Amino acid sequence: MKNYTVLLCCTLLSFAVNSQEPADALRFAWTQPNGTARQQAIGGAMASLGGDLSALYVNPAGLGFYKTGDLVLSPAYLRTRNTSSYLGKSETDQRGTIGLGTTGVVTGTQFYEHGMGKRSQQKRTGAFGIALNQTAQFNSNLLYRGLNTRNSYSQRFLEEISGIGDANQVAQNFPFGSSLAFNTFWIDTIGGGSSGNFRYKSRAPVSTGLLQEYCERSRGAVNELALGYGGSVNDKLYFGFTLGIPFVFFNRTTTFTEADATLDMNNFDFASIEQRLETNGNGLNLKVGVIYRPAPFWRFGLAIHTPTWLRLTDIYSATVTTDTENYKSLQTQSSSIFTNGEDAQFTYFHFTPYRFLVSGSYVINETEDVTRQKGFLTADLEYVNYKASSFKVDPEMDNSQSTRNYFSELNTAIDNAYRGALNLRVGGELKFTTLMTRVGVALLGNPYQKNHSPAASRLQLSGGLGYRNKGNFIDLTYVHTAGTDTHYAYRLTQQPVEGAAIQSQGTRVVLTFGHKF
Repeated sequence: MKNYTVLLCCTLLSFAVNSQEPADALRFAWTQPNGTARQQAIGGAMASLGGDLSALYVNPAGLGFYKTGDLVLSPAYLRTRNTSSYLGKSETDQRGTIGLGTTGVVTGTQFYEHGMGKRSQQKRTGAFGIALNQTAQFNSNLLYRGLNTRNSYSQRFLEEISGIGDANQVAQNFPFGSSLAFNTFWIDTIGGGSSGNFRYKSRAPVSTGLLQEYCERSRGAVNELALGYGGSVNDKLYFGFTLGIPFVFFNRTTTFTEADATLDMNNFDFASIEQRLETNGNGLNLKVGVIYRPAPFWRFGLAIHTPTWLRLTDIYSATVTTDTENYKSLQTQSSSIFTNGEDAQFTYFHFTPYRFLVSGSYVINETEDVTRQKGFLTADLEYVNYKASSFKVDPEMDNSQSTRNYFSELNTAIDNAYRGALNLRVGGELKFTTLMTRVGVALLGNPYQKNHSPAASRLQLSGGLGYRNKGNFIDLTYVHTAGTDTHYAYRLTQQPVEGAAIQSQGTRVVLTFGHKF
């Protein structure tokens, strides 16, 4: 078994390979709005509207509208469908799962504060809320395949060991990639080399074509517990704050296979690498906001979300299988051989970017008696600086200079890959006594630098119905999401690699039950 220092460096290298993929680097930042059925139906806009438990996660000043209490339960069903196009071939895969919208309780009260002078009596409200919400959901399947005559996955191993002439080092010092490929003969020494002065080649026949296939299975979610307070003064100024405690679980298994496209017995049939990553952890964040009503029918909101501080642990392993036919036949090796039979673990800190929200709402026939209101229009504009995402070493695990240098390079790569973007959410409601109809739209902007990756975006269309009577309410919402992105199974520094164009479609049905008390 290698000593701990060598193992740690290799673990970090594997972490770099995984975290620099677009889908992974934005995993906790480029997320779609989720909440109660009412909030989902209006596009997720809740930064100036208030009066909904989901305000805990958008603008906690919205809690200040509560003068009584709500008990809320929001089960949901989600289905994702990914259609990929890779090297001229299209594939589709899908996955359905049960989820959770904003669920919890809020209790509010109204009181008067006495003083001196003209403002001797001020009407105030105060409300406390606690809720659980699934702020990110990772359940999806992805599949793509195609014929590649330009490059091979094995070239990334050759780049990793470039300049290392000692074959023993290659066989032992890269337990999550190159060593596995070398020991199973996916890559091999070039004949005529000598000890300490070897050069290397791939046994995959790129010139005659490789049938490549990528399969990914992701599971998990971020479930955030929120505790917040909101208040108001004279029904004009509303303020609030939320302490968020996210709990992270993410599990991903990927398999990449490339096979000889011909029937030739050319000493290579196929090679595959299976990688398993599990991420667990928790963290903290803070949300603060205000809402101002200059006139009864207008509401304007401002909210700031601090970066979410996450302490995460990655558990990682890899297995390579290669069939070189008459050369060395079928060979398999796992990273557990190098790690004493256990998966490698590494703990680190991750910081998501700040979020800034501005919002406006117009309430039709605004009155303190909400049963007489006729509806509203609302819109949120959110700015997220995705390039501000960062990683930091956990000094309790390792604080060596090499580890700090690695994270510095990773953060520089993130800074070069991403940019700030605007997210827009717009929605409205019409009220017919006890029945309500709602529609909404949300557009998530492109987080990638213009010169770094093809543009990506997400569009969300939603509609729903609501019923309120005698202190009970029920809301039903249907949300359709469409998005585009590009996925790379591997990247090479010496030549461009073809990515798979991903068209994602999602369906979410949210049902909220509530009781006022």
